[in-house]
Amino acid sequence: MQINLITGISGSGKSVALRAFEDAGYDCVDNLPVSLLENLIGTLAKEKSERVAVAIDARRGQSIAELPSILENLKRDHQVRIVFLNADTNTLVQRFSETRRRHPLSSNDKENQSATLIEAIDKERNLLEPLRAQAHSIDTSNLPAHALRSWIQDLLKDKPIGLTVIFESFGFKKGVPSEADLVFDVRCLPNPHYDQLLRPLTGNDKPVKEFLEKIPEVVSMENDITQFIEKWLPHYIADGRSYLTVAIGCTGGQHRSVYLVNRISEHFRSQRSLASLQLNFLDRHRELDSIPAAKP
Repeated sequence: MQINLITGISGSGKSVALRAFEDAGYDCVDNLPVSLLENLIGTLAKEKSERVAVAIDARRGQSIAELPSILENLKRDHQVRIVFLNADTNTLVQRFSETRRRHPLSSNDKENQSATLIEAIDKERNLLEPLRAQAHSIDTSNLPAHALRSWIQDLLKDKPIGLTVIFESFGFKKGVPSEADLVFDVRCLPNPHYDQLLRPLTGNDKPVKEFLEKIPEVVSMENDITQFIEKWLPHYIADGRSYLTVAIGCTGGQHRSVYLVNRISEHFRSQRSLASLQLNFLDRHRELDSIPAAKP
């Protein structure tokens, strides 16, 4: 059975992610107590269920500490993947303020709600840290719901074995993705933004590609990043990782970083020498994916 555990910080989008799994045909269970997980999987296995997504959070406090050992037991007979959703504290506070909902770990201290909320978020981070360390992490701080659904859909296309390498472009002006394992800053490269004809375009567009591929520094940066990843990729595989996020950032996340993510991802996808490593690749463009698609 393919078991996807959806967890993470309250307010980071677990409900959105679970609905994406449901839309993909998974059997879905929300807010399941940790103590019932093994019984649930046993029941679904008897019913010949092949794919299940379960959302679990830290609202039951210390019982979450039992989850890593439970997952290790399940991995003996099933394929288990952990999807961890995260967001920065300021974003979470804003979301709780907008929805006027109480954090699951909040106390009943009504005199100091803001401090109580922040304390609850910090407590939840500490409780879930053992899970985050072994999960596929997604930072939803600057990610609207439609983009998160799209990223989950892309995640469901990869194979449940080997190492999944995520190449992600982003804009430094909106912060570094918290899930990034490797971060490359390409703001030193010439910026197409200052060309009036190229400014409204992106790194996916042919004129921008032609502009950047003619610049020696861009070519050199691409080669250096590619060689670095090629050199250290076997070490990350040997470390037993399931996911490796390579984040490439420019100022706005529109031109240079998008172009380089596409180029570097294409390079690794074309390397036959890597076939034996059972690698899977995903591409993400955080700032571009955050723009709603135009209605027809």
